[in-house]
Amino acid sequence: MNFETCYNRSDAILMEGAVAERIKHEFNIKLDEKTALAGLIYTEKGRSALTAIYTEYLHIAEKYQLPFIVTTPTRRANYIRVKEAGYDEKIIYENAVFLRNLQKNAGTTMFTGGLMGCKGDAYTASEVLSAEEAYDFHRWQADLLRDAGVDFLYAGIMPALPEAEGMAEAMAHTGLPYIISFMIRKDGKLLDGTTISDAIQKIDALPERKPVCYMSNCIHPVILEQALAHPFNCTRFVKERFHGIQANTAALSPEELNNSAELITSDGAALADEIMNLRKFADIKIFGGCCGTDATHMEEIAKRISAC
Repeated sequence: MNFETCYNRSDAILMEGAVAERIKHEFNIKLDEKTALAGLIYTEKGRSALTAIYTEYLHIAEKYQLPFIVTTPTRRANYIRVKEAGYDEKIIYENAVFLRNLQKNAGTTMFTGGLMGCKGDAYTASEVLSAEEAYDFHRWQADLLRDAGVDFLYAGIMPALPEAEGMAEAMAHTGLPYIISFMIRKDGKLLDGTTISDAIQKIDALPERKPVCYMSNCIHPVILEQALAHPFNCTRFVKERFHGIQANTAALSPEELNNSAELITSDGAALADEIMNLRKFADIKIFGGCCGTDATHMEEIAKRISAC
């Protein structure tokens, strides 16, 4: 069964929780300024930490027999940053193979996604590319992830429509299924002021294949519910296309998250309750975690969605 078939047949899919924050706070590993997590596979300590975190999330999916999706730690590994960090294109391949090897021994249905991100800062929408620039810029990474054998592509925390459009076209060009995940404010808009509804309609209208669905990550479920509740987003069309969250534990704005000196976390059961409340409002199918989450949060979420 391929990823798209699993997605269409499943009522709930578990996704990984936080990785970067746990690497920094639990394992005391400093991330590379250019490629962030991607270079960790080249050190014994880094590979060990990544293996521990991803395996922990996989075991939760296995325990509750939920389909599980995980994404490569390559959001910041675009071709400019990879070159500036002194790496080459093998870094993309080796991150994908690292997770595909974990996938081979999974005790539940598991798929590996190739994670991509905007060129600039997702929390401030700086250096936003035009659609044409984004297509050219992101083709390098999208094609390498396809060639490395990932099951789908995933655009994480995209703050502005033009670059999301170009990335969508680059992803569609690979022939792989893909997901676009936005950075969203509680006013129901991306950081560039585009409504969720308008962003989805514009990307869905592109000539290449549409995304499997749309999501938001690095957002608290209460804020996402507020965003989706605005009349311009509270439509049948949005409900039919928006199906996932990678949830933060802190109900903060993108700017507040970006400038926070401390990692803010919360009780796992409380976050799971808030996600289930969101599910009553929107047809959420993919459930993952972002800043502040760990295995305790993901297990509480898995427990609730497996019981539905």
